[in-house]
Amino acid sequence: MLALLWLKLTAMCHYKFSTMTRPHKLRIKLHYNQHAMSLYRSAVRLLPACLRVTSRRALVTSSARTKDHDLHLPTPAGPLGTWATLKPRPEKYVDTEADIDPSVTDPLRHPDYFGVRELFTMSDLFDARVHLGHREGSLNPYMAEFLLGSRLGHCVFDLERTAQLLRDALNFTAHIAYRGGIIMFVCRSPQHVHMVERTAMECGEFSHCRHWPPGVFTDSTALFGGVTRLPDLLVLLNTLDTVLEQHGAVKHAAKMLIPTVGVVDSNCDPRLVTYPVPGNDDSTTAVRLYCKLFSEAIRRGKAEREKSAVV
Repeated sequence: MLALLWLKLTAMCHYKFSTMTRPHKLRIKLHYNQHAMSLYRSAVRLLPACLRVTSRRALVTSSARTKDHDLHLPTPAGPLGTWATLKPRPEKYVDTEADIDPSVTDPLRHPDYFGVRELFTMSDLFDARVHLGHREGSLNPYMAEFLLGSRLGHCVFDLERTAQLLRDALNFTAHIAYRGGIIMFVCRSPQHVHMVERTAMECGEFSHCRHWPPGVFTDSTALFGGVTRLPDLLVLLNTLDTVLEQHGAVKHAAKMLIPTVGVVDSNCDPRLVTYPVPGNDDSTTAVRLYCKLFSEAIRRGKAEREKSAVV
């Protein structure tokens, strides 16, 4: 079609050109050359589009189109058949065999990356007298949901709830240690001070078992004479400073958005503790079990951190 149009235009211009004078012929010839060049450029631009349309119509027919846009082209008859299926190449190659579950490499997606669920059993909590609480008259109303009942006038904790919350607290502590956070042990019971301080030294962390002065967290710059890094986690083996007063570290940590893990007895207020662990905080065997579990969780977190640093 384009070739026929080109021939008609050339013949008509040649006839008019032969009947003109010489000066007029020169002007028309220049104009003709420019017009011919523009037509040539237009033909060059239209030619690839025409070729693409004809090639597509020749290769793809309406009967050869399927739902998956496969191309079925006839091939010579042979032992494999007379039709071959050509499927389009995928945009991106995905190796399904090499895909790795993100829970294996990402500790936050793993339910128990550090294996803290195997550190203790229900019988360990029972043998350590974790289930024993205070008398019913000293019960804090916010601790009633963690109780199984009472016996002989004393509160009895539900060890299933205690085990679940203790595992969550140990897992969170291990994650803080895995990321290089500073962990501080806090205790105000005189009979447990030496045990808590020794536990902090063994796992390479800090402890505060003395009187809690005001402004340790809220006004640390003025108290210590410079910018001081605050701990990333507080582990409170008991949340009471005296028999009736709550430990000052609980309120100050909540003001400074520092997470806390605390053992809360039946006479304690668990509302400001991030990870409360309902249980006995007066028995030496119970506190010894808490120190052992938190120390092991911190060690496992640091061990995984060293492994990832080596890799």
